[in-house]
Amino acid sequence: MLAIRMQRNGRTHYPTYRIVVQESQRHPLSGRVVAEVGNYNPATKALTLDKGAVEKYLTNGAQPSSRVAFILKKNGVKLPKWYKEPNAKKVAAKHADKLRKNQPKEEPAADSAAEAKPTEAPAEAAPEATAETAEKSAE
Repeated sequence: MLAIRMQRNGRTHYPTYRIVVQESQRHPLSGRVVAEVGNYNPATKALTLDKGAVEKYLTNGAQPSSRVAFILKKNGVKLPKWYKEPNAKKVAAKHADKLRKNQPKEEPAADSAAEAKPTEAPAEAAPEATAETAEKSAE
C-alpha cells in the first residue's frame, strides 16, 4: 500500500519537507520513494505541489498522512470519500478537582454581613468608655 507523507530535509533547526509517495511499510528516511509530488517549508509556509500527481495517487488508493491531508485540503485538493480524518486528541487534567477553577467560591454576601457586626460592637463600647473617662476626670 502506498502512503503520501512528508520526508524531512534541511539543516539543524530549519526543517524543510518533501511530500513523497512511498510504500507505507518503509521508513520515511529510507530513500526508496515512488514519486516526489511536492515540497513544503514550514518557516515560510511555501508549498509547491503537483496537484495532478497527488490526485492520481489518491484515486489509486494512496493513504495521506494526517499532516499531508491537512495541507492538501487547505490547498484545494479534494480528498477521496474513503479518507477518514483522525480524531482530535482530548487532554484531560489528572486531578481536575484540585484546579483553582473547580474549587468552590466563597459567597461575597456572607463576608459583608460578617464585617458589619464587628463594626457595630466597638461603636457601643465607645459611649461607655467616655463615661468612665468623665468619672475619672471628676475625681
